[in-house]
Amino acid sequence: MSEKYIIGIDIGGTNLRAALISGRGEVVGKIKETSKVNVNESLQKAVESLFSDNVAGIGIGVAGLVDKNEGVVLCSPNLHEIEGVKLKESLNRQFRVSVLVENDANTAAFGEKWIGAGREFDSFVLLTLGTGIGSGIIYKGQLAGCAAEIGHMSINADGEKCPCGNYGCLELYAAANAIHAKAVAALEHGNESLLRECCQENIYKITAEDVYKHALEGDNLSREALKEAGRYLGIGFANIINIISPEAIILTGGLVGAWNIYVQEAIKEASKRSFKALFDKTQIIPSLLGDDAGMIGAAGLLFSAEGRS
Repeated sequence: MSEKYIIGIDIGGTNLRAALISGRGEVVGKIKETSKVNVNESLQKAVESLFSDNVAGIGIGVAGLVDKNEGVVLCSPNLHEIEGVKLKESLNRQFRVSVLVENDANTAAFGEKWIGAGREFDSFVLLTLGTGIGSGIIYKGQLAGCAAEIGHMSINADGEKCPCGNYGCLELYAAANAIHAKAVAALEHGNESLLRECCQENIYKITAEDVYKHALEGDNLSREALKEAGRYLGIGFANIINIISPEAIILTGGLVGAWNIYVQEAIKEASKRSFKALFDKTQIIPSLLGDDAGMIGAAGLLFSAEGRS
């Protein structure tokens, strides 16, 4: 009998990633689409391109609050277009296979527990550091059944309003959008920086990746933008450590590439703000699965639910 696969899909604020995933967590036929233009169209295209008779189900991780039973995204601050869409119902009706919908950071956490950096830990918190900040919690070896919206905990009571409705959310100060906003604001005020040479001198096209690249070249504005975001991330780390005291905090997402400035600054800040005994027993480490964690975890959850993994 031919091997069965799950289509694992990770829908983030910038990109949609999809692949065929085996029961051993192997990634086959990976593709990437944008989620910034028409996420529903990108999702449909991805499933159609990967679907075959060997596909036993579709597992989806999506940024936002999810009604897992109904397979509906209730709220997604960075993906309003997908809110209220009956993903589970529509895909099940069209493809006649099992469909699972879960928060993307939860699927990434499950992926890391299944075959990644979390295999040896009984409890850990995974943070996805990208456009926003997502999180998933593994507790006593299992995915915790809670919203775990750490990116939307308020770290500044008088801070700016977040698209989620709260004020002063962690991701407003520590995610890629925050780094971009900090750099652009400084340039608007006339600060000197190598960043002015980016993007045909259109400062509004600068990305967090551009900021990191120029930070490595010694640009002070770029380094300060990364360090400030890192300090706020460190406040988030400290809150996680003081409340949950996990064995590890596992980091994934595009900003992990700026580890030596951004993440190191966060670790330094967390060491000042956490209980020392708790900080000392918490490892802060990168993901093993990287961008594939969400896809793998979404498929793994469905394999697990059907007793296949």
